[in-house]
Amino acid sequence: MTEILFYTFADDPLDVARRIAAKAHSQGRQVMIYAPDAAVADAIDRLLWTTPAPGFVPHCRDTDPLAGETPVLIGTDTNALRSADVMINLHTEQPPAFARFERLVEIVGPDEAGVEQGRERWRFYKARGYALQSHDLRQPG
Repeated sequence: MTEILFYTFADDPLDVARRIAAKAHSQGRQVMIYAPDAAVADAIDRLLWTTPAPGFVPHCRDTDPLAGETPVLIGTDTNALRSADVMINLHTEQPPAFARFERLVEIVGPDEAGVEQGRERWRFYKARGYALQSHDLRQPG
């Protein structure tokens, strides 16, 4: 069953997504950054190209001809990955086909609307019997 992790009170959800994608990639995992909103997809794409300066996370859009050879994809086509290891959700609703992945990461910002959307997703997964973990990013360590 898919392991679901919530990272809550993220001041910069895109940076949290970038760090999680980089860590998963360093562990040899395939990553789908689920971003159906074009502006969000563009923003995480830019962030993965520029941060951190000395590092690089190989990535592309799920529609790119190199998607089948690239370990980190941005978009909505979950079938574009060779292996369904990690999905990072950058959408306000639960992503389709999340259950195919070993791990789903939900990132919740500190704003009221984001918190309520995160709670809705939490209830959705909980009602379906998924074991949930929460990491409050306000807490040190």
